[in-house]
Amino acid sequence: MIKPELKYGTLWTRNELILCLYLYCQIPFAQTKGNNPEVIRLANLLGRTPSSVARKLGNFGAFDPLLAKRGISGLTHVSKSDRAIWKEFYGRWDTLVDESQQLLSKKQADEFTPQEESPIISRPTGKSEKPVTILARLYQSFFRRAILSSYEACCCICGIDLPQLLVASHIIPWAVNETTRSDPQNGLCLCSLHDKAFDRGLISLNESYTVLVSSVVKSSKSKLVKSTLLDFQNQKIIMPRRFPPKDKYLRWHLKNIYLRNE
Repeated sequence: MIKPELKYGTLWTRNELILCLYLYCQIPFAQTKGNNPEVIRLANLLGRTPSSVARKLGNFGAFDPLLAKRGISGLTHVSKSDRAIWKEFYGRWDTLVDESQQLLSKKQADEFTPQEESPIISRPTGKSEKPVTILARLYQSFFRRAILSSYEACCCICGIDLPQLLVASHIIPWAVNETTRSDPQNGLCLCSLHDKAFDRGLISLNESYTVLVSSVVKSSKSKLVKSTLLDFQNQKIIMPRRFPPKDKYLRWHLKNIYLRNE
């Protein structure tokens, strides 16, 4: 395949910045490098060099509030357009997914293969596909990638680091509130066991990100239950590198899902 002509020294367009932010949210900040295959694929799609795309991803890091708390400043030579795109889409994740996918569909880049773990997911065109199903799949993929990258692909409670056993768990379930369905701050990276326990209210988190264990669990005599659930009581979770859980989402879970101690 013939690659597009590289745009040396040309200004970044709004559409290019949207796609860069879309990728930024789905890979760890430490991997926003020119040798990252995902950065290279996006660079090829945009007709830019991988190093220029990496620099643009670094620019977005300058606006990331959690990176700032960790003393990571991102790159300093940011533009007004970088800041404008960040302000426009930060917190409006469904809109970011929608616009990014429309742009990617127009690009018709055949070097991108639609798959769950790819940042570039084309919209299916089969007659049997319904728009709502397509969008749900796109939101879910963005949410999972954003959550796993934020928590560096490990369970925030027990530290399991096998992606096959990890779930991007919603704090407020999708079915309850669709407006938070793709918000990475409405998510936790949990192993399958802790995801199920969280979903069923056997465990929860308080606003200090400390694990709470229900009295229902405490009644179990199983040694496995003790080692996998009870032993984590009052332990603080492994904090994400980006997108920390919002307090209001955690309060909702405590009020509506968590099985309160009697």
